[in-house]
Amino acid sequence: ARPGPNGQGGRAVQFGKGILEMALTSAVMETQFDESFKARLATEDDAAIKALRERAFSAFTEKGFPGLKDEDWKYTNVAPIAKEAWQAVAAGIELDHEDAGVRAHEQLERFRFDRNGFTALNLAMAEIAVIKIAKDTVVDEPIELNFAAAEGTAIFPHVVVIAESGSKATIVESYSSEARSFTNAAVQILVEDNAKLTHYRVQKDSAEAFNYGVTEVTLGKGSYDSTNISLGGAISRHDIELKFTAEGGEAWVDGLYMLDGEQHSDTHSSIDHAVPNCVSHQTYKGVLNGRSRGVFNGKVFVRENASGTDAQQQNKNLLLSNDARVDTKPQLEIFNDDVKCSHGATVGQLEDEEMFYLLTRGLPEPLARNLLTYGFAEEVINKIEIEAIKNDLDAVVLNRLHAEI
Repeated sequence: ARPGPNGQGGRAVQFGKGILEMALTSAVMETQFDESFKARLATEDDAAIKALRERAFSAFTEKGFPGLKDEDWKYTNVAPIAKEAWQAVAAGIELDHEDAGVRAHEQLERFRFDRNGFTALNLAMAEIAVIKIAKDTVVDEPIELNFAAAEGTAIFPHVVVIAESGSKATIVESYSSEARSFTNAAVQILVEDNAKLTHYRVQKDSAEAFNYGVTEVTLGKGSYDSTNISLGGAISRHDIELKFTAEGGEAWVDGLYMLDGEQHSDTHSSIDHAVPNCVSHQTYKGVLNGRSRGVFNGKVFVRENASGTDAQQQNKNLLLSNDARVDTKPQLEIFNDDVKCSHGATVGQLEDEEMFYLLTRGLPEPLARNLLTYGFAEEVINKIEIEAIKNDLDAVVLNRLHAEI
C-alpha cells in the first residue's frame, strides 16, 4: 500500500467538550475522547481490529496521558497537549488493513499500546496502512509517508511495514504540520533475514505543533539503518524500540534534534540484544539555542545468552545559548561477559581552539560559529542518501542559523 496525498479531509469528529485542567483523571479522559472513539469504532469492519481498538481505548481511559511522576516522562510535561480540544481528521493514508493478511494482523496484535496513554490512544483511533515489501524484491524508489495536520486537528497514523526476506527498500517518513495541531503516530517494522531497510524520519512541524511518535522494530538476520531528524514542534517526543530476534542482525539508530526558542524535544530509545552476535550503533546529536530543552534517554540491553554483542551508543550536545538545557542519560544493562559495548554523553559549547583556528584565518566570528555548528549537525544529515531530502535539511539548518554557507 502507498500512502495517499497529504489530507485533512474525511469526516471530522469533535474530540473535546471543554478544556482539560492540569490533572487528567480517567473519568475526565473518557469524557474528552468518548464520542470520537465511538465514531471511529463505527467505521471498523474488521472484528479483530475492532477488539484491539476497544482494548486500547480502555487502557487509555485508565492511564490518561503520562505525567511528570512517570520516570520516563519526568522531563517532559505534556499537559499543553491534553488541554486542547482537538478535532480528529484523516491522516491521508489508505485504509487497506482488511486485505493485509495474517502477518500484518499479528504485528498489530504485538503492538505495545499499553506503554503509555499516547500509544493506547493511537491504536484506538488509528488510521492503519500496511506496506509489504515482497521477498527478494528491491524497491528502487523511496516509499514516502507524508503527514501534516491542520490547525486545531489531530491525526493518528499507524503504519505496519513488513520487509520480507531478501528484500531491500527505503522508507521516508515526514511530518510537516503548519499550525497548532497534534500528531500521534506509530510505525511498526518487521525486517526479516537478509532484508535491508533504510528508514528516514524527518519531523519539521510548526513550532506550535505537538508531535508524538513511536517506532517499533523487530529485526531478524537483516539490516536496519535509521536516521531521525527533529527540527520542529513545540513539544515533540519519539520513542524507538528495537529488538534483535536472530543472530547476525545489524542496526544503526542515529538522530539529530535542532531546537530554538521554547522548543522541547524528547528521545527515548531501547535496543534489546536478546540473541547472540548482533551489532547496534547509535549516535544522537543535539543543537540547542534560545531557551530550548532536549531530552535523550537511550537504553541498551544485552541479555544473558547474547554473547558476541557489539553495542555502541553516544549522545553529543552543542549548546548555543546559556539558557538552553539538555538532560541526557545513556544506559547499558549487560548480562554477558563476551561483549563489546560502550556508551557516552557530552554537553558543551563550541570549542575555543576551533574558533581561534578559523578566526586567525580571517573568518568573521559569526561565520566561524555557523561553520562549526553546521559541521556538527551535518555529520548526521550526511547519512541521508536521498539528495532532495538532504538538500532540504541543509536549507532548514542554515535558515535556523540565519546563515548562508
